[in-house]
Amino acid sequence: MLTLLMVLDAIVAIVLIISILGQEPKTAGMGGMDGGSDTVFSSQARGMDALLARVTIFSAMCFGLITLAIAKMTS
Repeated sequence: MLTLLMVLDAIVAIVLIISILGQEPKTAGMGGMDGGSDTVFSSQARGMDALLARVTIFSAMCFGLITLAIAKMTS
C-alpha cells in the first residue's frame, strides 16, 4: 500500500509541475501585487488557462493529502 501511495504521489507531483509550467505568466513580478491582474482564483481566466488553474489546485490538494497519508503510515 505504501509503495502504491509513493508512486501515486510521484505521478501527481509530475502533473502538478506540468500544470504550473503550462500556465501563462499573469503578473509582471512585484508590479502585479496591486490586485488588478488575473490570478489562479479569479474568474477572468478562460480556456486552457482556466483548465490548468483547476488542475493545479486539484493536484496540489491531492499531493498534500497523499504526502500526509504517507507520513502517517511511516511514523
